[in-house]
Amino acid sequence: MHLYGTQGISNEGHLTIGGVDTVELAKEYGTPLFVYDTALIRERARGFIDTFKQLDIKAEVAYASKAFACVAAYQLAAQENLSLDVVSGGELYTAIKAGFPSERIHFHGNNKSYAELELAFDTKIGCIVVDNFYEIRLLKEISEAKQQPMRILLRVTPGVEAHTHDFITTGQADSKFGFDLNNGQADLAFEEVMGHEFLQLLGLHCHIGSQIFETDGFSLAAGKLMKKIGEWKEKHGFECTVLNLGGGFGIRYTEEDKPLAPHIYVAEMINTVQAEAAALKLAMPEIWIEPGRSLVGDAGTSLYTIGSQKTVPNIREYIAVDGGMSDNIRPALYDAKYEAVIANKANAPKESTYTVAGKLCESGDKLIVDAALQQAESGDILAMFCTGAYGYSMASNYNRVPRPAVVFVEAGEHQLAIQRESYDDIVQNDLPLVLKKGE
Repeated sequence: MHLYGTQGISNEGHLTIGGVDTVELAKEYGTPLFVYDTALIRERARGFIDTFKQLDIKAEVAYASKAFACVAAYQLAAQENLSLDVVSGGELYTAIKAGFPSERIHFHGNNKSYAELELAFDTKIGCIVVDNFYEIRLLKEISEAKQQPMRILLRVTPGVEAHTHDFITTGQADSKFGFDLNNGQADLAFEEVMGHEFLQLLGLHCHIGSQIFETDGFSLAAGKLMKKIGEWKEKHGFECTVLNLGGGFGIRYTEEDKPLAPHIYVAEMINTVQAEAAALKLAMPEIWIEPGRSLVGDAGTSLYTIGSQKTVPNIREYIAVDGGMSDNIRPALYDAKYEAVIANKANAPKESTYTVAGKLCESGDKLIVDAALQQAESGDILAMFCTGAYGYSMASNYNRVPRPAVVFVEAGEHQLAIQRESYDDIVQNDLPLVLKKGE
């Protein structure tokens, strides 16, 4: 059995995380429950940051918070000297409520509203990543009305297609994100913002996809961006100070996944940018990256209580848990694969095969198909690994199921980070019918 971070097995045969018994966590906080190993998050963050320091490269490592966002998560990121990538007014508002340093916040998104951009100006965030011509017009209008400068990056699509799932590949030409680097859109965007009184163009941004296990795509994208920067330097005298190469670094979900260590991704990016800068006689820009999944993905574990079981003779054995696609939509949406263990029997052999079904009223609500597990019984606690990214953040109230609680654990201690929703929470925004029945 593959264990992640501080996971272990107690003398009682229970799965532990951060020195805390997961069975006891399930008893205290209930299930479904997200458990985050904060020591592993810290380790991942330092792996990226320390590599830049060791190679003497000026950089920012921004947590791509769409992977998992809450006040405590943002405060943890601040403790580790991360910057922050937000993609909505809601994420930005949460970051400000968490006390995150606004100068280290970068705002992304392909359809930022006027109100969201105003909030970015009012909170004096560090940078806006500009995605389209409509946004340029809004930024000019707001900055001129407020007489306030704003640092920006232009997001470009470099035409690099990462080896990943079609739904999470965003660097190719046919993308809703960014200015195309190859058809002249990026050049037009540059001309729109260069020299503006209040918009301060730092450089370029790209993101080629997610769950990537190779460095080739990052190197190819970095090379293309540097060549474009070289063109702008030669034609317009532009000095690029920041090159943001995005994120998408893969993690291990199952034994088929072979992720690279953070320092390998970083070193390859730096080598490419340094080589291109030397060849083009450019100053070395500051490098920004945006890990999200690779910071929190394998630090999260979902705990469920097993309920009903069903045998389909000669076909399948089902066990059902008290969560499902309402707290983890990825198996249904992306055909994502996971591994699991019965937490209260973690040291027992995995001699059974089950399909883990959720409780939602959808036949596609299956968390794991044909999972190798210990012999399961009703009341057992199932621990599903690597659910820290895009689990809670994509959770819903489908079937009016309350969202789970979230607990952080570290060094034998645990704390509630997000309270479990109640039925009252579910109906709090509902209003009674006041229309009269027609005659």
